[in-house]
Amino acid sequence: MSQTISVASRGSVRATFVAAYSAVTLAQITNALPGALSGTFAVEFHTSGAGLTWIAGMFLMGIVVFELSWGLLGDMFGRRKLLYVGAAVSVIGSVMAAMAPSTGVMIVAQAIGGIGAGILFPISLSMIAAITPDHRARAKVIATWAGFLSLGAVISPVLAGFTAQFFTVPGGGPGASNAFSGWRAAYLIAAAGAVVVLLIAVRAKDSAAAEGRKLDMPGQLTLAVGLIAVLYATVTAVDAGFGSAQVIASYIAGGILLIAFIIIESRTAQPLIHLSLFKNSSYSITGIVAVTGMFAFLAICFSTSVAVSGLALAETWKVGVLFVFIQGPAFAFIPVVGWLIHHVAPRWVLTAGFAFMAVSGFWLSTFALGTPETFGGTPWTAFIPPLLVLGVGFALTVGSVTAVAINTVPAQQIGMASATTNLLRDLGFALGPVIGSAIAFGIGATVFAGPLAGILGAAGMPADAVAGLAHVPPLGFLSGWDGIVAQFSGQAAGGGAPAPAVDGMVKALAAAKPRIQGVAGTSLGEGFQTVYLCAGVAATLSAVLTLFISARSSAPTADAITETTEASAEAAV
Repeated sequence: MSQTISVASRGSVRATFVAAYSAVTLAQITNALPGALSGTFAVEFHTSGAGLTWIAGMFLMGIVVFELSWGLLGDMFGRRKLLYVGAAVSVIGSVMAAMAPSTGVMIVAQAIGGIGAGILFPISLSMIAAITPDHRARAKVIATWAGFLSLGAVISPVLAGFTAQFFTVPGGGPGASNAFSGWRAAYLIAAAGAVVVLLIAVRAKDSAAAEGRKLDMPGQLTLAVGLIAVLYATVTAVDAGFGSAQVIASYIAGGILLIAFIIIESRTAQPLIHLSLFKNSSYSITGIVAVTGMFAFLAICFSTSVAVSGLALAETWKVGVLFVFIQGPAFAFIPVVGWLIHHVAPRWVLTAGFAFMAVSGFWLSTFALGTPETFGGTPWTAFIPPLLVLGVGFALTVGSVTAVAINTVPAQQIGMASATTNLLRDLGFALGPVIGSAIAFGIGATVFAGPLAGILGAAGMPADAVAGLAHVPPLGFLSGWDGIVAQFSGQAAGGGAPAPAVDGMVKALAAAKPRIQGVAGTSLGEGFQTVYLCAGVAATLSAVLTLFISARSSAPTADAITETTEASAEAAV
């Protein structure tokens, strides 16, 4: 709090505000696009469950693993320079996503885009805070910044749905005549927006606060690599299973690195995270619910995108509409939530928000999933009421979780408590699609195995052919049928099967296709029903845990109100 902030005399104050507000809107648009497009990615790239999880989770991991360092680097070297870097990286990530011909390229594009957004979020906020020294004026400026961030969250699903509806070119597939169609146009628009941010930022004021600042490189490296190792293990388990040697080795490596991170943080003079914060039981509880509550939120978002678009085959614009109901309340309720945080005990606001999220998760878990609406599946409009409940819960929790956290610690720890809680909250966001995928695709594969063997056996396929197809996950039969048939026939011919026998098995597969795909869809539907149920349990646990937070969190201090406004601004997804 006592840092000396230097602000350059050159540059325009107006351009600084415009650049910051544009940057955070752009960052949130690119942040929210994957959530609305997960089901579309499954169809477009014919990806496996693990591939879909990488696409959904990698952007968020790009934000999380360096989240505590970008603001520090801006303090040390100048925030405008970091804004240039963030916008340029966003251009690269968005263009690469628009051009992506395969799952692998899309994953890399998401990682790059996540790093760009991870820079823009804290740097845009610190730029406008630096030129607004008065606390009351700063609170209003940050609230405006929050509005633009939430606006980006509303624009993103609309953009995804609009481009998918009006920019699609018929014919072809990934990398062919569809290369610039539909959702790809949304990423090109985001790239253009990043270029605009770069041009505006040229006239913005620069600022820094380098005095006494030092990057904790050992802590940053062990945290980043440790989290990525754990993510890799969990995603790989989606297809390979948790008993895989590769998965176990990655979990062990990640665990060792994260333990090393804790040891480093306890001994360094300027740590990324002050571990002493967690000696406070109320703060520790808040940290737990920041992870579990936001996991519940994004697990529901991810499951909805895949269930409605990937399994029910609804048009992308319909998924975009559903995500407006999820994201809209966070934008519309900004003044309401701000008033509640300052006039009602924030922990009660937090409890109510998690309760709403729990209702949404349990409600959605009762829906029949996995069957297209044209074949009697759940209508996409049925998702609107429970998702609106989810959106209200998210609006109440995303800011108040940090409000509660910073009011459970001494005044001198407010800044670190806010930053650490934001990290934990964003970690929960990242875990939503990762753990949700592991649950959904794991259960789906287990449920699918028996009926698949029965269908193939009834079709007259020999036992060894049935065994050869038993390892294919249900999503593979839904999004990559032609590839599976080609691989199967090639393996059968390579194994010495005569051509007539291979042709007979391929014909048997083709005849059984409707039944196999129907069972594959309902099997995955059961998996995502379980994810909704788990999300409801996690949100319920979060609501109950907040009841044990100390009552002192109900009285925000003057400094805490400003920090709370800032934290409320960082609504994600």
